[in-house]
Amino acid sequence: MSEHINNREYRQKLLKELIMQLHDGADFDEVKKKFEENFEGVSATEITQMETQLVVEGMPVEEIQRLCDVHASVFKGTIEDIHKMTVDENTPGHPVHTFREENKLIEKLLEERIKPHIKAMEEDNDKVVVDLADDFADLWEIDKHYGRKENLLFPYMEKYDITAPPKVMWGVDDDNRKLIKDVRTILKHYQYDHPKEELIEKAKAAVTGVEEMIFKEENILFPMVIDTLKDSEWQKILEESDEYGYFFFKPDIKWEPKVDEAEQADPVSGVEGYVKFDAGFMLPEEVNAMLNTLPIDITFVDKDGRVKFFSQGKERIFARPKTIIGREVSNCHPPASVHIVEQIVEDLKTGKKDHEDFWINLGEKFVHIRYFAVRNEHGQYLGVVEVSQDIKPLKALEGEKRLAD
Repeated sequence: MSEHINNREYRQKLLKELIMQLHDGADFDEVKKKFEENFEGVSATEITQMETQLVVEGMPVEEIQRLCDVHASVFKGTIEDIHKMTVDENTPGHPVHTFREENKLIEKLLEERIKPHIKAMEEDNDKVVVDLADDFADLWEIDKHYGRKENLLFPYMEKYDITAPPKVMWGVDDDNRKLIKDVRTILKHYQYDHPKEELIEKAKAAVTGVEEMIFKEENILFPMVIDTLKDSEWQKILEESDEYGYFFFKPDIKWEPKVDEAEQADPVSGVEGYVKFDAGFMLPEEVNAMLNTLPIDITFVDKDGRVKFFSQGKERIFARPKTIIGREVSNCHPPASVHIVEQIVEDLKTGKKDHEDFWINLGEKFVHIRYFAVRNEHGQYLGVVEVSQDIKPLKALEGEKRLAD
């Protein structure tokens, strides 16, 4: 066996075989023993390659997700730290440093509050139910930690063709979210219709799920992304992080990346025909089709009061002939109401108002009409956009319809 163990291809094959044995129902302890006998250590990168290969070969992501905690337990304690932490990663303000500081706070919450309160519940101390409710309200803040990971880290991993781990981790994150929500629901109605055993079981499962994810992040995810992402990409992650929030921790020191000019290259540079936006780029055909697909009427009047654009959806609320393009907006309204339009535009242009709303009954429709001042990043007035929508179907909505429904 020893003559093969340093062969990367052989190691990859054997790693995959061990996971497949678990998948086929092999005894956990036997698989773990076999792993420990054949490997002195395994890198996070090899785990990633193994999971990716399983997906490529046809194993559903859900199956890998089901095995995720099992193979993490097999690998736990044997993953060698071949990915040494860089100075940047240790610097306060770096996204990975922030993730790790949050994990410390999550572990502290689990160890100092949640676990002792679960134990008290097992010992028939129902008085801690209120404390446990507070604990899990705080634990729900982990949604912000997961949100930054899923929406900021995962896209860059996919950019580098690291696709299986994000899918698996996101699924496990959602499992953890559900467990925490379930516990909070039980705690809310605990005195009415939920047995203590159900609460304890769910709470323990949530703790285990969160702990296992911390292990995967620290030993698999973070080493992987540190080895892969560039400083310019970490900078973009840093810029977007505040939007998702943090788990009771926000860096008060700004990390300064060492970004060279090559890394800062414009993703659209050298590509002809694209319209560049603050957050992305599209072909003119895509922009036009998207605007015409939206279930709203959009009309834009520039700073000089001339109509520059209107969308052409399938079910327009107000007729708009193309002959109005380039025409002064004051000439597009009846004399009796033109003074109202001019006053709206003047108020928006001067900054007296940022928007003006109206709503009218129009046949079978209940139409919401909104005017917004359009300004650039420096606050300079560029024009007015009119947005009209039939909101009668929206007013009739009740309850919820979620993506998972």
